[in-house]
Amino acid sequence: MPKKIETKVVKRTKVEKEMTLLRAIERVVEVSKDSKLKAEAKAEMAEEVKYLAERYGITERQAILFCVCMEKGPRRVDFDDLANFLDVSNIRILSYASDIDALVRRRLLRYRDAKDEDCFDVPQPVIKALKHNEVYKMPSRTNLDCATLFEVIGQFFEDLDDDAITPKDLYDEFKILFKENPQIGFVKQINEIGHLRLEDMLLLLFFCHRLVNNDDDDIRFGQMEDCFLNQANYIYAKGMLRSGEHPLMQKKLIEHRCEDGIADTSRYKLTEQTKRTLLEEMKINATEEKLADVIKAKDLKAKKMFYVEENQRQVSELQSFFLPENYQKIRERMEKTGFRTGFACLFYGGPGTGKTETVYQLARETGRDIMVVDVPQIKSKWVGDSEKNIKALFDRYRELVKKARQTPILLFNEADAIIGIRKQGAQNAVDKMENSIQNIILQEMEMLDGIMIATTNLTQNLDKAFERRFLYKIKFEKPTVEARVLIWHSMIPELNDMDAKTLAAKYDFSGGQIENIARHYTIDSILHDAKEDKLAMLINHCDNERVDDNSKRRIGF
Repeated sequence: MPKKIETKVVKRTKVEKEMTLLRAIERVVEVSKDSKLKAEAKAEMAEEVKYLAERYGITERQAILFCVCMEKGPRRVDFDDLANFLDVSNIRILSYASDIDALVRRRLLRYRDAKDEDCFDVPQPVIKALKHNEVYKMPSRTNLDCATLFEVIGQFFEDLDDDAITPKDLYDEFKILFKENPQIGFVKQINEIGHLRLEDMLLLLFFCHRLVNNDDDDIRFGQMEDCFLNQANYIYAKGMLRSGEHPLMQKKLIEHRCEDGIADTSRYKLTEQTKRTLLEEMKINATEEKLADVIKAKDLKAKKMFYVEENQRQVSELQSFFLPENYQKIRERMEKTGFRTGFACLFYGGPGTGKTETVYQLARETGRDIMVVDVPQIKSKWVGDSEKNIKALFDRYRELVKKARQTPILLFNEADAIIGIRKQGAQNAVDKMENSIQNIILQEMEMLDGIMIATTNLTQNLDKAFERRFLYKIKFEKPTVEARVLIWHSMIPELNDMDAKTLAAKYDFSGGQIENIARHYTIDSILHDAKEDKLAMLINHCDNERVDDNSKRRIGF
């Protein structure tokens, strides 16, 4: 009998010499299940636990918890899972919270929601390393160049957006990152700014990140919210930003965006000075005007739309096509059969018929960001570096497509000026320039791998070459009487049915015109507290809205 025991021990020692990470984890899982982590169980798996602890540089208890997370996950593991697996009380398992924190800091676990820290995952890079019997090591973040630094900064802000890290922890990560890379000019400039509160520093870094990584220099309140520790701080900061008294504005690091010389107190950008100093290494052109803005799908507001029957069918079909699961299948089928994978759509019809708003609602409902091209700005850029600018526009869209989870929409709003009939035998410089721009857009449409939508009020001047390249062409009609009744009700809910029907029948207005009247009516109601007959007041506004050939429109309240 002793000899048999001795033989068995020798065989087991041979197995232990061949131990791998996965085998060790498997053994720990097998022994620790329902063990209450009693001494006998710990003794039985002692060698495997010690092996894992040494390989990963963690404590032995953390090694056991990591193994259980691998078994119960690797996704959506919580403290109840750990307690049930080990057969210990909830109180006892909560005493291990500091060990879970340590595993998160080691990047062996990741909180699903950093705000409550109740649920965690084993990250994919850790699992990938395990498959090759390798210990996951955190990527080196020392001796970086500025471009790589901003790549890391971008990853951190993605974690913040996914609620995988708190603003406080993100701030601490940035402090470590900057301490390890003092040679970078951006870091030196940040350090020279002087003391900034946690949230102010995160906000400044967010502005820099959006410009460098997303070419976004038009920041709105909704984009900033994640940078604040709580809602109260966010609300207070909004007031300071609106008034221009925020510390970042006092230090001339950010400023209001301006339209026609008027400050827009809901939109912000880095100052030209900040771009020249902080972002000098990234070659940010401080004087270059953007030709497009990106609107995030989550920032778009829901709006009820009313269409004639045929338009409703066409828009519904397009919405179904834009749904992520359908879009990807169709795109793959197109690619497989040798067709172009880009989808260009033309929305045309009279002013106020809902063309632009339809694009916004399609984007909102299918989770797609919109890159809105400033067509008048493109025209102003035609003299000089026109080809360069229009190519840069499409290059930027391609970059957005690569980075986005869902393919964004490229919107050319009021595109008459750039999709009109090309001039034959152009002689002067302006005509040649316009033809050159249109040729570039036609070439880009051929190579398009994404979604492009152009809206226009005029179609008689549409160049045939552009017409052929639009796969979907939707003519937006003015709403029917029945639809106009619904629009009147949606715009002015207090309007009774009879008045709504009267206005709908009397005035053949588009949705945009009805919205103008509703806004004017709202202003009157606030300024004058008008008690006169609603219908009479609205008829007056309708008469002012309607412009006849032989009459001049009256202006005023």
